[in-house]
Amino acid sequence: MIRETLSTAMKEAMKAKDTRRLSTVRLIQAAIKDRDIANRGTGKDETSEDEILQILQKLVKQREESAKIYDEAGRGELATQEREEIAVIKTFMPEQLSDDKVSDIIAGIIAEIGASGIKDMGKVMAALRERYAGQMDFGKASGTIKAQLG
Repeated sequence: MIRETLSTAMKEAMKAKDTRRLSTVRLIQAAIKDRDIANRGTGKDETSEDEILQILQKLVKQREESAKIYDEAGRGELATQEREEIAVIKTFMPEQLSDDKVSDIIAGIIAEIGASGIKDMGKVMAALRERYAGQMDFGKASGTIKAQLG
């Protein structure tokens, strides 16, 4: 479904002569194609929707880091370009959950699987990734899990 959305978005960007959106959509499609090729090499199926959401999250994170570096180096125009790409990428991602909602979800999963300590952190993360791929920052969620289990 995301692949179809990307294809449609690329056509619309071409028609509208929106170069930033077009180049960003092409960048996303290239990242997905790279993952497809890597999966083929290991005998896996083509990239799943969850994997595509993970790719999108990774692309956003990379651009956030780049924008920060550009700001620190006094390259505002490049930082702005990175932020524009982030905005385009986020249009293909589901709504991100708030920190409070993430905390509540984590508490629920901990209770559901009976996690009792840090040793169960992997089980909690696996359940989060399975159910909420693309809807939260798992780096931040990791800290919340540690705080709730510790």
